[in-house]
Amino acid sequence: MLLAGLAGCGSLPRPFQDNPGRLALRLAQPPPARLAVPVPATALLADTPAAGLSTDVAAALVDHEIAAVAGPARRDDWRLILSAELRDDRVVPSFTVQDPAGKPRGSVEGAAVPAPDWSAGTEATLRQVAAAAAPRISDLLTSIEATRQMSDPNSLLNRPARIAFRGVSGAPGDGDRSLARYMREQLLAHGEVIQDGGQGADYTLAGAVSVTPTKGGKGLVEIDWTVTDARGQEAGAAKQGQELDLALVGGYWGDLALAICTEAAGGVHDIIDRQRIVQPKAAPPA
Repeated sequence: MLLAGLAGCGSLPRPFQDNPGRLALRLAQPPPARLAVPVPATALLADTPAAGLSTDVAAALVDHEIAAVAGPARRDDWRLILSAELRDDRVVPSFTVQDPAGKPRGSVEGAAVPAPDWSAGTEATLRQVAAAAAPRISDLLTSIEATRQMSDPNSLLNRPARIAFRGVSGAPGDGDRSLARYMREQLLAHGEVIQDGGQGADYTLAGAVSVTPTKGGKGLVEIDWTVTDARGQEAGAAKQGQELDLALVGGYWGDLALAICTEAAGGVHDIIDRQRIVQPKAAPPA
């Protein structure tokens, strides 16, 4: 998975208009791969402030929605190697991104710090260094991923996604059929390629509907559109939910299905788009 498809879980309210019930759309993203930030050995710092710098940089990257963690790298982790060098009377930190194989993929420098302040290694100084470096590291990750995808003719950056659509299940009335029909139409309108079988598919999409009766002839209608990548891992989900009249969903869904899928297809497209070249959180697979 891209290192930063990376935003962890989140939501995007986009209620559609002029439709019964006004179901609301929420997008959910799974946790991404990790960027490990080991304690630096060549940062011109004593052990305690060196560990503090690692922690502060990881925290600053998390604030930028990068899945960073302070500490040693696991086998499949990307790594951010911290170091520093003395230039005249100032210390310049540097940050090198390595892939899981340990190959350097790019470096950026941080803001220079007066040598006495750097040597003191106070919490305030280290946090300031980390905060200043985080946007530069984020941009570096995006550049690494952009370069990789632009050079790959099979990258999703250079072609539409192929989606194996598994249909919809659980809806009363003709909901399964109507929702599947309109979802196909709306995804095609977004430029995606829809196929029935899974062979060669980049993603698999499945819809699941549940209806829980409430009061007064109404029920809570919830629809989950789950996107799974080619490795079988969840890439994200578009979720809709609203209390509706049960009579409205007990027979022919018609315009309601169209309205639901018009919005949901946009959410599915957004999930896939985030996997193409994904913001400053991106870094390529090994």
